[in-house]
Amino acid sequence: QVQLVESGGGLAQTGGSLRLSCAASGLTFSDYVMGWFRQAPGKEREFVVAISRSGSYTYYTDSVKGRFTISRDNAKNTVFLQMNSLKPEDTAVYYCAAERSPWNVAIRSTVADYDYWGQGTHVTVSS
Repeated sequence: QVQLVESGGGLAQTGGSLRLSCAASGLTFSDYVMGWFRQAPGKEREFVVAISRSGSYTYYTDSVKGRFTISRDNAKNTVFLQMNSLKPEDTAVYYCAAERSPWNVAIRSTVADYDYWGQGTHVTVSS
């Protein structure tokens, strides 16, 4: 049974930082592209960033480039999202997602591309 468990969400001030983690189990972690999505109240779930199987390649949505950094530790089956210079518009539930892929790429950015999802962790950025 595949499980993705996010942690690290919480309350931050504008300009602050948070680090999210997603621990995966029940799958061969290095076979999966990992992604982070977010969903703000009243809005659709949107892509934030993806990282390739080896961690060599990443793909960020424009609104977080230069502020967020994704990384992964395949030995620990964990993917991280370091979020700096937070803005109120970053407030959302953040979801970790996994896509089984035969290629070491990070190009998938739609909800339908991903096979497994975590339960989400709340991030609130106060102004």
